[in-house]
Amino acid sequence: MIALIQRVKQASVTVDDQIIGEINHGILVLLGVEQQDNEQKAIRLCEKVLGYRIFSDDEGKMNLNVKQANGEILVVSQFTLAADTHKGMRPSFTRGAKPEEANNLYQFFVQQCQQQIGTQTGQFAANMQVSLINDGPVTFWLQV
Repeated sequence: MIALIQRVKQASVTVDDQIIGEINHGILVLLGVEQQDNEQKAIRLCEKVLGYRIFSDDEGKMNLNVKQANGEILVVSQFTLAADTHKGMRPSFTRGAKPEEANNLYQFFVQQCQQQIGTQTGQFAANMQVSLINDGPVTFWLQV
């Protein structure tokens, strides 16, 4: 399971010209689900995302996690994160989980987050437009 996380000043996701999720200060999580992923990995990745210290403390050092920084998260499904790009000029998506399995783990990940912090979401498998103001820019790839 993969999370590409971005520290944001604001982020939103739109489907059919309607904003369906938006946050101000926090983390945009682009979430990719691979074939071998399971609920245990989703729990561990949620812990990493929420515990990752990417917000500045009073001394300007990255010492605070999103909860300590009073932020929120926006979780958007991103199947292309599971792409194999090692050869050729076209990505292969064979490592990605099947849609039903991926959706179940995406929803499970979101529920784990919602139990701990303000969480907004995109819409699984929809054509989404994601807008953000990346703060820094600060972007990390987390994988479990």
